[in-house]
Amino acid sequence: MSDKKKILIIQPIHKAGIDLLENHPKFEFEVIENIDSENIVSKISECDAISIRTAKLSGELINKSNKLKIISRHGVGYDNIDIESSKKKNITLTITATANAVAVSEHVMFMLLNISKRKDMYDSSVKSGRFSDRNKLPKTIELWNKNILIAGFGRIGQCLIKRCKGFEMNVFVYDPFVSKEIIEKFGGQKVENLTDATKKMDAISLHVPLNKDTEGLINYELLKTMKKNCIIINAARGGIINEIDLNKALNENLIFGAGLDVFKVEPPEENNPLLKNDKVFLSPHTAAFTEECMIRMGKETIQNIIDFFDKRLDKSKIVKL
Repeated sequence: MSDKKKILIIQPIHKAGIDLLENHPKFEFEVIENIDSENIVSKISECDAISIRTAKLSGELINKSNKLKIISRHGVGYDNIDIESSKKKNITLTITATANAVAVSEHVMFMLLNISKRKDMYDSSVKSGRFSDRNKLPKTIELWNKNILIAGFGRIGQCLIKRCKGFEMNVFVYDPFVSKEIIEKFGGQKVENLTDATKKMDAISLHVPLNKDTEGLINYELLKTMKKNCIIINAARGGIINEIDLNKALNENLIFGAGLDVFKVEPPEENNPLLKNDKVFLSPHTAAFTEECMIRMGKETIQNIIDFFDKRLDKSKIVKL
């Protein structure tokens, strides 16, 4: 009988992560692509560790585990994992804390630029032979000297502020858990009240977790107080923005546009009105999907497991349950 630790890799990760386990004397692993609960439950009882991406890991599944000691999340969000069951069974939960900040912050800028420069409209005017319409097209927006609010100032927010400063934007930060001194060190200005701050912003980028305090944080009542040229970007978690309210606000020209990488239901339902709204720039939860980031996340996901069993896991990678 093998005394190797068994790792269940739920959903494929980059080969760079797998390479850390190939021929490793302490571990054996299995990659499963079928993420149906029935398939996971048949394999979970004897594993010592789990690597997981976006698949649901319910309390029922976690309670079927007999030996599970660590869940290593491929990413930074963990709302797909039942926290209470993990806590009761004293299972350590880790995230890839250092891997995706650059990719996500670049994606935010990509969305912000595409929306403010009306990329689709301008691109299609040339490709469809309407070059002469150039003087009739709606004007674009500069980022220079505009106010942007970064809501949530973890690693991604701290990475994003550097890019915003590169465009000479005025950066404001809302995060009750980060001090004024740290925010000012990065060149930002701390705001204490989110509702008051959003009224003055030309752009808002969300980087908060999804929980009972942040669900529906951006709703119609807040949207109708914003500037008409405001652009909202959500590359955090779906559900932070009320999607029906956002669609209504866009149709009423209460704000300029929105960029969404995440949705309350993924994939979004066919009747989601935002799918047909020209004022929204969408991507399929792929803000971190750069080649470089997938390598980093794959390696960090597995390295967290290896370090856990070697008793040298960096505490900053551990989620406090």
